[in-house]
Amino acid sequence: MEEKPEEKILRISSKSAEYPEKLNNYPKMPEILFVKGRLPDRKKPSIAIVGARACSTYGRIQAFRYAKVLSSAGVQIISGMAYGIDAEAHKGALEGGTATYAVLAGGVDICYPAGNKALYERILREGGGIISEQPPGMRARNYFFPARNRIISGLADMVLIVEAREKSGSLITAQWALDQGKTVYAIPGPVNEELSIGCHKLIYDGAGIAYSPEILLRELGMNYENKVKSDSKNDLGLASDLKLVYSCLDLRPKSTDFLIQKTGLPPRQVGSLLLELKLSGLIREIGRHYYIKET
Repeated sequence: MEEKPEEKILRISSKSAEYPEKLNNYPKMPEILFVKGRLPDRKKPSIAIVGARACSTYGRIQAFRYAKVLSSAGVQIISGMAYGIDAEAHKGALEGGTATYAVLAGGVDICYPAGNKALYERILREGGGIISEQPPGMRARNYFFPARNRIISGLADMVLIVEAREKSGSLITAQWALDQGKTVYAIPGPVNEELSIGCHKLIYDGAGIAYSPEILLRELGMNYENKVKSDSKNDLGLASDLKLVYSCLDLRPKSTDFLIQKTGLPPRQVGSLLLELKLSGLIREIGRHYYIKET
């Protein structure tokens, strides 16, 4: 039986013309890369999106949203296919329509983590690639991950951190990026959350504040007309009570109890208004009695 292109493992030497040009610009890069699928297109911009494995709902939403917008604009998303932020970044990129690339700490023939098998297969099926410096058959080991991160940042034009604790592997990727002369951005979060500390420290130390995906596109010198204007939905002629509830929501999940307290409306009325907004496609329920604005 003939081997499918996405099943073939390429062995690419640093002396080969196929080896990524970006990696040749930095010391201590792998002499050999193993690849399933494809390498990133050197003619297209790339952004690495990484963050916490045990992330919050807010972090998942932002990683997916930013990756989708960037991918829709033709940006390749690079990440590590870990649970949490990495996986959401790959998923958002796939929804955006531009190929995405996962750099693993083990062999490219071994899906790690195993629970992301469907994502691993979809990345390959939709024209992306799985990349590693480790030979096929090599299991991921703890000490492979910090070294793997230099490849993630090396393949990217800039790095975006979405949620990181004070001592996080994502900050290793950020440091590699800075050492490589890359721009680092971070998404701010609630000041009382442990998952925000790493990002806020990066911002304090001079990282860019990624308050919207369009900021990153401008940094790349790209123009992108965002077809969905989040503020425009406030001007759809909503009744005052609907507008009141809608104005209390954003991209961070809000509970029904929070909305009742914030609006001062009776619980039954808030429930009816939430249902109407949901049926109108203006909001989405992401957990039991937790809501966010649709983007």
